Amino acid sequence: MSENAAHLEALPGPAEEPQVAVESAAFEGPTGAAPAAEAPPGITHPSGQGRNANFVTDVLVSLGHVSAERVEAAVAESRLAGRPPERILLEQGAVDARQLSLAIAERYGLDHVDLSVYPVDMAAANLVPIASARRYQAVPIGYLDGSTLLVAMADPANVLAADDIKMATGMQCRLVVADTGDIEQLLSRVNSLQSAVTEAVQDDDIAGAEDDEYDPLGGLHASAEDAPVVKLVYSILGQAVNAGVSDVHFEPETEDMRVRFRVDGVLHEAAHVPRRMVSAVVSRIKIMSDLDIAERRVPQDGRVAVTVDDSRIDLRVTTLPTQRGEGATIRILDTRNAMRSLDQLGMSEDAREPFEAAVRRPYGAVLVTGPTGSGKSTTLYAALAAINSIEKNVITIEDPVEYQIEGVNQINVNPKAGLTFAAGLRSVLRADPDVLMVGEIRDAETARIAIEAALTGHLVLSTLHTNDAPGTITRLQKMGIESFLTASAVDCIVAQRLARTLCPSCKRRAVVTPKSLGEAGFQTATAIEAYEPVGCSRCGNSGYRGRVGLYSVMRMSERIKDMTVNQASQAEISTIARQEGMATLREDGLAKARAGLTSFDEVVRVTT
Repeated sequence: MSENAAHLEALPGPAEEPQVAVESAAFEGPTGAAPAAEAPPGITHPSGQGRNANFVTDVLVSLGHVSAERVEAAVAESRLAGRPPERILLEQGAVDARQLSLAIAERYGLDHVDLSVYPVDMAAANLVPIASARRYQAVPIGYLDGSTLLVAMADPANVLAADDIKMATGMQCRLVVADTGDIEQLLSRVNSLQSAVTEAVQDDDIAGAEDDEYDPLGGLHASAEDAPVVKLVYSILGQAVNAGVSDVHFEPETEDMRVRFRVDGVLHEAAHVPRRMVSAVVSRIKIMSDLDIAERRVPQDGRVAVTVDDSRIDLRVTTLPTQRGEGATIRILDTRNAMRSLDQLGMSEDAREPFEAAVRRPYGAVLVTGPTGSGKSTTLYAALAAINSIEKNVITIEDPVEYQIEGVNQINVNPKAGLTFAAGLRSVLRADPDVLMVGEIRDAETARIAIEAALTGHLVLSTLHTNDAPGTITRLQKMGIESFLTASAVDCIVAQRLARTLCPSCKRRAVVTPKSLGEAGFQTATAIEAYEPVGCSRCGNSGYRGRVGLYSVMRMSERIKDMTVNQASQAEISTIARQEGMATLREDGLAKARAGLTSFDEVVRVTT
């Protein structure tokens, strides 16, 4: 028995904790009493404040994490939304994942475990299949003795899950509570990608051939008898989806193939595939996306839908013939992470007010600008979700349609068939639309039709590639759009970027010096307090988890419209817009850095 297990075994459980199918007793002593032995690192004993609580929300209030009024509002909303009020509080940011899991532990009188600190026994973690562990949000983390497992669960009330783990392992189970993010991070460590590559190579040595009977559209979970290459490809894709990866790069090199994941906008090396398996891996990707496996001289594009953990995931596949061989890039379109509401975008109140007012108008143009990958489509989708209703005919023209929205008519651009943005937009205007979303204004013809549509009683949402909001007016002028049309049609322009969010578990306070602020364009003689990344197991030692939007919203006031008609310079328009309350991208980023959402260095990086 390990030292940690010995500590846990020495801690007596509560005297009358009910036993249902599994041992669910906590490891703490009686309320108010000191534990019998020092607990292992990462274990937090319940304080006893939640023993008489009927609901998790009551515990959240008693622990001081949220006000009773906020809970009452969440309870009222939960009746309409059909979700537990504590989940609504989590989605709204009223509590974080750790606070919620601590409250759940208090409610059931169980210990709470911090899996980023607790020394997990990986042999125990491997006893339950990854798919089952993800479905149950439960994973064994150690042995208490030869017949009892210590199991971390996000929801200890799920007695059926605990029963299934007991039956699958043939051992008794003692439950502790961990937050969902910690469990997912541990499962990612258990299901190591390079281990999957090594296993595939070993299986390839034994099997020597690939099973051509395998149906690639059946899902990402290959069975034990499937060919090694098939299992390898689906292992890579499955782990990428569960890790929140946006793009998977298969890049052939001289000796092998490098696999890289783009997480939060930054590429990370994930694994290396041996040279002798490279061709088979690319061929499997082509078969999966219905591409020509015999054509290796030109790029090909394909698309395929797969199922991961009962959720539909769309994959956009592009193959590239490089000098070292054929490679592939897969864009992962996961609606679970992409579809956001206006509340979840992260706009400040000063930025959101003019933007929301513009998208709720019956006509006019709202333009979102920024480079590729800055979240422009997500912002437009959030706007569409906010205004979509049975009374409105909403039509979009996109290249391609990335996410399907219920109740919205979405058109995919097809240049080979003559369906361009301009041609599609011209036809759509004859289909009685109320709201139009144009994926991107790329040329003068599309710009003119979109502007004229906004002037003739339609709400038009679209994107451009400019560095800031005032620069959009100049860009439209250079496209040949008369200044008076721009001034009359455009109501609001949003510039945005995506900055990585600091990991809440390991971020630490830092001081940004006046010199650094000055180099970033802030004229001040005073240092400011912000936060900086550190790195821990929860964030993969990067210091960041997720991304947050930086926004600069310019309202087309009467003064700015007059300046547009008079063809004032971009700098002059920017000066007036800032006088009227527009924050620049860096100013919005600095506010988010001071609030601990991101770091100052990250703000400078994405706004340079």
